[in-house]
Amino acid sequence: MPKDVIITPEGLANLKAELDHLTTTRRREVAARIKEAREFGDISENAEYDDAKNEQAMLEARIATLEDKLRSATVIDQSDLGTDEVRVGSVVHVKDDGGKSTKYTIVGSAEASPADAKLSNESPVGKALLGRKRGDEVVITTPKGERRLKITKIDVESK
Repeated sequence: MPKDVIITPEGLANLKAELDHLTTTRRREVAARIKEAREFGDISENAEYDDAKNEQAMLEARIATLEDKLRSATVIDQSDLGTDEVRVGSVVHVKDDGGKSTKYTIVGSAEASPADAKLSNESPVGKALLGRKRGDEVVITTPKGERRLKITKIDVESK
């Protein structure tokens, strides 16, 4: 039984767009590669054919994963979010011990992207921030030791 996937409206649109691209464009491209590789002759010793079939298997697995996520998605209602407490969908401004300010968006695990400052609600930092209020200080244990973050502002991402 798949677990519920918490997702923002933007994340839902991104998943749908990726699924649409994979089920239309990419499926046709892979099918064309398989057809072309078949024309090379004996498929039992055809590396091109094997490669194309492997790509097809990976593509179908990704499509199945996306369909499962969409089936079990719970979309966050942006209008329910406030700036009083950190929730999934909140944009949190924090300051660390060194005085460095950072802005994180708390999202569900399906759309987490640390490089884009989108932290999963299941990540250590995301978990520590959830439910906290402006002015709260949180301590996160990381492999490099403890890290302290002070919440300076809570916003609602507007799209």
